[in-house]
Amino acid sequence: MSAVMMLVFLALLILSFPVGYALTLGASIALFFGSDMPMMAVVQQMFAPTQSFPMIAIPFFVMSGDIMMAGKLGQSLIDFATDLVARFRGGHAQVSVLGSTLFGGVSGSAVADATALGAVLVPWQKKVGYPAAFCGATIAAASTIDILIPPSIPLILYSLVSNASIGALFVAGILPGLALAVGFLIVCNVSARLRGFPYEKKPIAWGIMGRRAVYAAPALMMPIFILVGLRFGVATPTEISTLAVAYALLAAAFIYRDLSVKRVIHSMVAAGVATGVVMMLIMSSSAVGWMLTLDQIPELLVNWAKQFVHSQASMLMLINGVLLLAGMFLDLPAAILLLGPLLIPLAQNFGIDLVQLGIIVVINLAIGLYTPPVGTTLFIGATLAKVKIGETVKELIPFYAVGLIVLLLFTYIPALTLRG
Repeated sequence: MSAVMMLVFLALLILSFPVGYALTLGASIALFFGSDMPMMAVVQQMFAPTQSFPMIAIPFFVMSGDIMMAGKLGQSLIDFATDLVARFRGGHAQVSVLGSTLFGGVSGSAVADATALGAVLVPWQKKVGYPAAFCGATIAAASTIDILIPPSIPLILYSLVSNASIGALFVAGILPGLALAVGFLIVCNVSARLRGFPYEKKPIAWGIMGRRAVYAAPALMMPIFILVGLRFGVATPTEISTLAVAYALLAAAFIYRDLSVKRVIHSMVAAGVATGVVMMLIMSSSAVGWMLTLDQIPELLVNWAKQFVHSQASMLMLINGVLLLAGMFLDLPAAILLLGPLLIPLAQNFGIDLVQLGIIVVINLAIGLYTPPVGTTLFIGATLAKVKIGETVKELIPFYAVGLIVLLLFTYIPALTLRG
């Protein structure tokens, strides 16, 4: 049944079916032709994961980020990032990196970051003299920092698959997110020096920078608020997500004073749409996972690994290779939900901590977001810069190098992830 299911799934992907529909049809067709069980079994398996209480956190985190970033705050974060780095060589490009890092503490979505920040920053960077392809490449890579800085939607999805602590995953995601940010800042600086990119030489306006820092502080405090609440057991992830919405509403209403009924409705609709897409993937992946379990695929993989893979280091290298390849063709949520149930037994068999595995999974798939042929942020960056995909990919080469270095560090030095 699993073979039939995967063949149908791949055929439907080639025909450009949405991933959720392709998975559901693949599982249904495989069950119809390969088993005497009623088709209702697929529906029951799809319905089961919707009863997971922590899943409620997804729409609330999406809504809180949309409320915060849709108003004046988004521009204030960009202005603050510009004050910090625009006067350095490569500083105009570094604004994309620093802006994504700050945005990540509010949004948790690489696609939202690439679209929102890229629409503002890419035209500005081109206007001051940066190559268009480099601008597109920078926002394509930098936006992936978002999915490691809490609150991270991919880490929540991984937690649902693995039962690893959301709080532990959020804390573990901070250091790799910052490591990527530092690496990308270095790429921008070195590229600017080698290629003579323009930069601002005006002195620092400390007064303006201070005012902008104060203005942006409520948004910058949100990830701290989330981490403290989770780390010290003040509230559950679901409770924290609802508090984040309340915090965003209060900040928009009383600090930034730009909240409106229309904006709240827009944020609710955006959260509903984003959650609907994720839920469809969760439901269809549950049916696929059930079918793989019926065919004992996880057990077969573990037995194969015991026979041919003889060390934890080799297994980690194999996991990275599979994830990098999958990230080139699958959307990030789909890849987590499909591969998680297969990789988790392998990791446990070789003594790999599930929190460390979660960080490895997300870093790999983050690289996949700006890797052809199906890199989501790659397409967004190239579209915003109005350049060909191939030109953008050439500019991404040093960003790939940074991503792989960070991946290897957090793969083979567990202490970087498993702190405390």
